[in-house]
Amino acid sequence: MSPPSATPHPRVHRAEWALARFGQLASRSFAALERCDPPADALVEWLAADPERSKRFDLAAAWRDPGGREPPAIAELFESVREVPAWVDWVRVERARRLFERTGLFGGFVLSLRALIGGYVAPAGNKPLAFSGRLREQAPRRVAETARFVTAVCAPGGMRPGAPGWLIALRVRLIHAQVRRLLWASGRWDRASWAMPINQHDMLATTLLFSEVYVEGLRVFGFDVSEEEGEDWVHLWNFVGWVMGTEAELLPRDYAEAAALRELIQWTQGPPDDDSRALAAALLGTPPTLPGGPAGQLARLRAGMVCGISRMLIGDEVADQLGIDRAPVWSRLLPVIPNVVGASEWARVHVPELEGPLRRAGAKYWAWVVEMSLRGEPARFARPDQLAGAR
Repeated sequence: MSPPSATPHPRVHRAEWALARFGQLASRSFAALERCDPPADALVEWLAADPERSKRFDLAAAWRDPGGREPPAIAELFESVREVPAWVDWVRVERARRLFERTGLFGGFVLSLRALIGGYVAPAGNKPLAFSGRLREQAPRRVAETARFVTAVCAPGGMRPGAPGWLIALRVRLIHAQVRRLLWASGRWDRASWAMPINQHDMLATTLLFSEVYVEGLRVFGFDVSEEEGEDWVHLWNFVGWVMGTEAELLPRDYAEAAALRELIQWTQGPPDDDSRALAAALLGTPPTLPGGPAGQLARLRAGMVCGISRMLIGDEVADQLGIDRAPVWSRLLPVIPNVVGASEWARVHVPELEGPLRRAGAKYWAWVVEMSLRGEPARFARPDQLAGAR
């Protein structure tokens, strides 16, 4: 790794404050704005050199090939993830996925209406997604694929090397590399304003959205997420982030450091911009838990509920900045949710026999969401061929 930069990139807001408050944590994070993912970048460049080769490339088949005959670009990527890091504890990973199962419907709301939206707030970090057009033009598909990704990660054994969750994480890593390549080729990327596209800093931020930000959203809903469960969930997503190409040295050591990193990034990324608002509007138009498009009164009811839940999960200040409509009726109804969930959690803690049925119900919910959202089309996690608006 390169040493921390003495002068943070201009995209960093309140740099002096952050360096004074967070010290080396801030220095490492800011320096990461200028680093990307060399193994993934090299592989997509090698694939792009031969369109037929790119079409034929099958990540899962290449991984299963035991002959060691991979071209150097493929071998280098696989070598970067072949050995599971010594710090990965499979017992903790198993405990973390159980938390995901029991949260069910509410976990779905947190994933979309807090974690995903949280990624759109950053005015520089959101630019690759805005340029790719994947959310504005294909919002239902992207939300469905995100649900498939998380459910695969949290399936039994889902993050074992070669398992579905592990493979999807690696495919997403290559999607990011391909978007970087397309952005550079387009001539539209403003490095002076935004730093490197999908850089290590932003990859870390994405990992935090799925870990600490997700857990705190569950707690807003009233879930009794224990200290151990929070630590285990961050542990799981540290491993996922590592497979996706985030440098191990950047990942949080524990939940407290994850919270500190989230605060650091939140207060130095700058306020939402027009792309933030456009991305949020596209997401809110596609409720993750109600596939399809109800019309008339039901549509208005649904829209109010989704806006109300999002405001509840991200707070009124950020919601106003994103242009999310206020929902007066739902703002009076939704505060009852933490009480209902809290009562259920109290019963679960005091009646251990309830844990199993709650987890099974949550697993069925997620299976239904993925099936209905994908509408019979497999989640391919294909690398894009062009950016939005490209000719």
